[in-house]
Amino acid sequence: MQDSLPELHQLELLLRHAPAPVSAQVLAMVSAADQQYPLYAISVGNAAPGKPVLLLTGGIHGLERIGTQVLLAYLESLCSRLRWDQQFAALFDRVQLYILPLLNPGGMARGWRSNARHVDLMRNAPQDCVEGAAFLVGGQRYSKFIPWFRGAADQLETESRVLCDFVQQRLFSAPFSLVLDCHSGFGQTDRLWFPYAKSSTQPIAHLAQMHRLRELLFQTYPHQNYIFEPQCRHYLCHGDLWDHLFDQSLQHNHLMLPLTLEMGSWNWVRKNPFQLFKSHGLFHPVKPHRVKRVLRSHLILFEFLLQATAASAHWLPTVDSRNAVEANDLWYSQ
Repeated sequence: MQDSLPELHQLELLLRHAPAPVSAQVLAMVSAADQQYPLYAISVGNAAPGKPVLLLTGGIHGLERIGTQVLLAYLESLCSRLRWDQQFAALFDRVQLYILPLLNPGGMARGWRSNARHVDLMRNAPQDCVEGAAFLVGGQRYSKFIPWFRGAADQLETESRVLCDFVQQRLFSAPFSLVLDCHSGFGQTDRLWFPYAKSSTQPIAHLAQMHRLRELLFQTYPHQNYIFEPQCRHYLCHGDLWDHLFDQSLQHNHLMLPLTLEMGSWNWVRKNPFQLFKSHGLFHPVKPHRVKRVLRSHLILFEFLLQATAASAHWLPTVDSRNAVEANDLWYSQ
């Protein structure tokens, strides 16, 4: 296990020595060849009905190991800080944090984008793109041996089902939730994407709240380098899990703002073209100093999202029609 999946070994080592109020549970076991892998959920704080929730997820594409690694780096920092920073520890009286750092251990152990059953988990949700998805890349059911395979039309994979059940059970009962799903492999600049991936003309119901969150991020950290935009500005796809869960949140009258962090991996390739000869070279920084740079570069984002979730009762009431107008002009008027 350690040889094929060092991220799982690192996670279990962190959990073995984690301080209160960090706890963990195994949501399910998934198989890959003759190995069983756990799907861990880490909880920080004691769940209570009135607390807003921040959910951080990663590793849903097995090739994108850096997504899991940045979450492990954050968990390591968080555990260390909880041991001495009483003010930081008190924050979790007001906010609930969940981390699902390794959602596709079978795929990661094999070095696949898909899970061990050849299903691309981010094409596995039941909804279809309404305007015509990108050919193959947007999800296909021709063959499991072609990338971006969606799986059976009437069945969620274990990993997808576990994520959906967790979100529905732990987030939809909260007054507000914020989600960040960590990926790599797109462009030269780090991007924060939000739904929809299924439509370029249909804005999400909470577009004004999403614009206000972007505004807070850019005002608080004016020198950061993220591009904040809907995913549909780049490509459309079938079966996106966050499209599906966002629509589910509306049915439950829950305010959830899901984001995807797409780390700009093309920069790593541009600086070191030879890493393309490695199996994961397009999606992961190979040079040790670049790995360290990525592991520390998103800690400010995680801290902002945690504080924004805790303070949601203060900034959500400031959302107004101006945010809706400016969001439409920024993202949908072109």
